[in-house]
Amino acid sequence: MKPSAVAVDFGTSEPDDFEQIAYPHRHSPSSHSQWTTIDREEDLPLPLHYMSEEKARRRVKGGLAGGSGAGEYDYASEEKERLLGQPPPEYYDDQGKDMWSKPRAVHGQRIGSGRMPQPPLPPPTSLKEFLSQNMDHLPPILYTLASCWTRFHRIGASNIVVWDEAHFGKFGSHYLKREFYFDVHPPLGKMIVGLAGLLAGYDGSFEFKSGEAYPDSVPYVAMRVMLALFGVGMVPLAWYTSVELGMSRWACHLTALMVLLDVGWLCISRFILLDSMLLFFTFLTVFCLTKFHNQQYQSFSVDWWVWLFLTGTSIGAVTSVKMIGLFVTALVGVYTIEDLWEKFGDTKMSWRDQAKHWGARILCLIIVPILVFMLSFKIHFMILNHSGPGDAQMSSLFQANLVGNDFARNPLDIAYGSKITLKNMGWGGGLLHSHVQTYPVGSNQQQVTCYHYKDNNNEWVVLPKWDEAPYNPNADLRFLKHGDVVILRHVPTTRNLHSHTVLAPVTKLNYEVSCYGNETIGDRNDHWRVEVVDDVKRGGKGKEVGRIHSLTTRLRFRHETLGCYLRAANAILPQWGFKQVEVSCDKEDNPGDTHTYWNVESHWNDRLPPGDTKFYRSPFLRDFWHLNVAMMTSNNALIPDPDKEDILASKPFDWPFLHLGLRMCGWGDQQIKYYLMGTPVIWWGSTLSLGVCVLVLGVYLLRWQRKYRDMDAREWDHFLYVSKIAGFGWLFHFVPFLIMGRVTYLHHYLPTLYFAVLMLSHILDHFIFTSRLLSERAKTIAFGVCAFLVVGTFWWFKGVAFGIEGPINEHWGLQWRDSWNIYEPVNQN
Repeated sequence: MKPSAVAVDFGTSEPDDFEQIAYPHRHSPSSHSQWTTIDREEDLPLPLHYMSEEKARRRVKGGLAGGSGAGEYDYASEEKERLLGQPPPEYYDDQGKDMWSKPRAVHGQRIGSGRMPQPPLPPPTSLKEFLSQNMDHLPPILYTLASCWTRFHRIGASNIVVWDEAHFGKFGSHYLKREFYFDVHPPLGKMIVGLAGLLAGYDGSFEFKSGEAYPDSVPYVAMRVMLALFGVGMVPLAWYTSVELGMSRWACHLTALMVLLDVGWLCISRFILLDSMLLFFTFLTVFCLTKFHNQQYQSFSVDWWVWLFLTGTSIGAVTSVKMIGLFVTALVGVYTIEDLWEKFGDTKMSWRDQAKHWGARILCLIIVPILVFMLSFKIHFMILNHSGPGDAQMSSLFQANLVGNDFARNPLDIAYGSKITLKNMGWGGGLLHSHVQTYPVGSNQQQVTCYHYKDNNNEWVVLPKWDEAPYNPNADLRFLKHGDVVILRHVPTTRNLHSHTVLAPVTKLNYEVSCYGNETIGDRNDHWRVEVVDDVKRGGKGKEVGRIHSLTTRLRFRHETLGCYLRAANAILPQWGFKQVEVSCDKEDNPGDTHTYWNVESHWNDRLPPGDTKFYRSPFLRDFWHLNVAMMTSNNALIPDPDKEDILASKPFDWPFLHLGLRMCGWGDQQIKYYLMGTPVIWWGSTLSLGVCVLVLGVYLLRWQRKYRDMDAREWDHFLYVSKIAGFGWLFHFVPFLIMGRVTYLHHYLPTLYFAVLMLSHILDHFIFTSRLLSERAKTIAFGVCAFLVVGTFWWFKGVAFGIEGPINEHWGLQWRDSWNIYEPVNQN
């Protein structure tokens, strides 16, 4: 028997499974979605009581009250809870039943790290409303005014050249005179010094000798004030960086106070030095990075592009002041790698968006910094277009285009009997040089080196070999060509360029090159065969070149007996060789080794007409690369001399706990004395905070593994983010000095200190200022104690930055550590 059919009426289908629930206290969009004061808890939207749990979840769109869509975190709902005086809502976990109500990060946004997006404010309708909306800017304005006082107070008290003002003031003078010079640092900071001198009315005539008094014609006070503005700018940058990192108000105040009142930062900012600019651009780079991080929730918006571009520009600027700007570049690089890695793991992001993110980073964080860096060198070359003391560091073609250079009078064709100088064409190469001093090892014959400055000891005469007729100045001219065997005689000492089987003193695999004999004494070990590589102007190779020309023809010199090649590869001789570059004879025949390439730079021969170099041009990229290699080579040569004690130098491990300070001037009773050190509470406390962070992070990870939850997701993300910015920033600025061979000083730690200060504020913020266990009264007292310690120790040590007058022993209580040499009777100029 068939069952009877049953008709079931399911009702009409609804067009939308979700029911829109209006929230009663929300303004219209025209009022920027601001929440009014919520007086009753009953006003909050709740699931309807007559619905089942499952249906209620499905009918509340977005899961979180007030959410704008599935998976998005609604910051307005959090503001409502704050207005009600309630703690932030905890996420509801329904064991996987409801996929919509669980929090998920918006694309490109790390919820909880940094400063939360702020709702836009309505346009002010009155001056009072405008002031009310901008009250958050009052504290940094006050701190900036206080910074002007600390940086400018008694800035002209000492009228002598203090410490490295002797270097950087002199470089500023070269810009005003437009004379080419050489230094181990990039040019941007020194160009700013020159600009400060120009704006102050300085004419560039002062020599800036260390310890010398400034004459009335040098506006040194105005120059110091202009450069101290960079030190002033550090304070508001520190405040706003703390704000962007999401720190509490107490932590922001403490960070600004420490930057304002550290006597190390204060002292270094008050003189004609590069350090204030380096610190300012380091602070600026970190600030721009934090601003960009807080725009990640709206990728490719105008603000996102602006702050990404400014981050890259800041990187270029800090690197253009000093190369240690690469350390903060490494911090930005690691942040970018982590950010792109997270985006790569977002399977909902299309490959087009992935490519756009990669392209934006490459453009703004690689190409833009390189362009800024190169632009600083381009301007540097454009300004310094006159011959100066640094000419010899550059290629011969570059020098030929400097105003006042005598290369334009050089005869073009090289002939026997010509007096010449030979320039090594390797990156950073110098001039072939000899002097009366002998090698203390090896053959004990006269030294041959490469020297980077013009000197009579760089001059050589081209002569025929011993088994040919001696050079006759009255005979027909004989021009030098490919394959000729010659003797190169040193003009001042009349000894001949020589090599033998004695090993070189530094490059042990090569033979020693020396000067031996004289006009009548010599042997076949004085013979060198000339091999033409090519000519950069005429082209061609070897025999095709024809006559050898000055400046443009690239040569190699092969020893006729040993078959080795004359080479200078930036190996530095010890102090007995005056730290000059070693010249050796390379046993290997490597035609591509530019350190075996030479060209004739200066050329004198009265029997030949002067040449014409107006057509010779040196490409900018080649000059740019050449100068940077020379800078790095010279910087690496700044190694401690074991035979000479440098009482100003210090080791990296001396810095974090302020083991040793640095006297910046003479220490006589009649002199104003400056002692570079830090405010002890700031340095010691910030260093301890680094260890505390590592320890706390380890404890949190152990507890997390044991299923304890000390923080919610937002707090944990924020703790990690700030810890990484401060911790990795400190590591990238400190660790490289541990592996450097160059001599180091206390001021090298000053950029590193900034990240330790951020860490100290972060740790105090985490355990005190944002603690749920402490009352507001306790937090206020804690901040007061910290501020009192910072202000008190600053006031105690302010004299080391503002200047100590009179006998130093009359100023008691300054030596808190026995290792400080404040009271030692050492006269250091």
